[in-house]
Amino acid sequence: MRILFLGDMAGKTGRTAVRDRLPGLRERHSLDLVIVNGENAAGGFGITRAILNETLEAGADIITTGNHAFRQRETLSWADEEDLFLRPANFPPGTPGRGSNLIETKGGARVLVANIMGRVFMDPHLDDPFASAERVLAEAPLGEVADAVIIDFHAEATSEKQCFGHFCDGRVSLVVGTHTHIPTADHQVLGGGTAYMSDAGMCGDYDSSLGMDKEEPLHRFLTSLPKARMEPATGPATVCGVLVVTDDKTGLATGIEPLRVGGRLAEVIPTI
Repeated sequence: MRILFLGDMAGKTGRTAVRDRLPGLRERHSLDLVIVNGENAAGGFGITRAILNETLEAGADIITTGNHAFRQRETLSWADEEDLFLRPANFPPGTPGRGSNLIETKGGARVLVANIMGRVFMDPHLDDPFASAERVLAEAPLGEVADAVIIDFHAEATSEKQCFGHFCDGRVSLVVGTHTHIPTADHQVLGGGTAYMSDAGMCGDYDSSLGMDKEEPLHRFLTSLPKARMEPATGPATVCGVLVVTDDKTGLATGIEPLRVGGRLAEVIPTI
């Protein structure tokens, strides 16, 4: 199976780039499944139902999020109704929406997609992400119920991300980090067959501070005072993500390569 994961869409420029490029990427790379993180899509904070639908119509199969999942108040009203919208599975019980879903590709494969959030430098009051992963994986074990398993691990600390990857190794097709918006260079297939990358990067303008217009965050670093509201940068976006190929018999990864197209970053086109 050929699966593309795209990192956090940052503002209008990011989601527009995904909308414009995704149909071509699906065709060029013969993709069976596309997952997109949408937690920064609406003005840099959260996602609306209109943006969710637009991204799905462009070719995404399911949308993950993270700590900004509900920054748009409207999301609370429809999260329970949207099976293709995921918020972190280790949010407190009773939180609207779902943290994982077993979806079927057009080719008939069953893929478990889960969204789990780290705690280090994030929210220490969240449920244990490792225990959350155990519960999610028990519901649809790889090779038994699921033909592939993808986890978006939305976290700050690379140490926590790496340990989470090793914890899932051999039981998951891909563990990919999101949240820090900078693509890392550590894409690899771990010893047990799980593809891993600490951060997929963002789909956004890299002439920025993590996708936000650089003037306000720079002012805050220099003065320790806010001057204005953070606003997304509006320059050309780089679409960043990873392409993973899995073995149809085991569901484990046979290859992983980064993808970067458009905008300021050097282009990287997967060859697998």
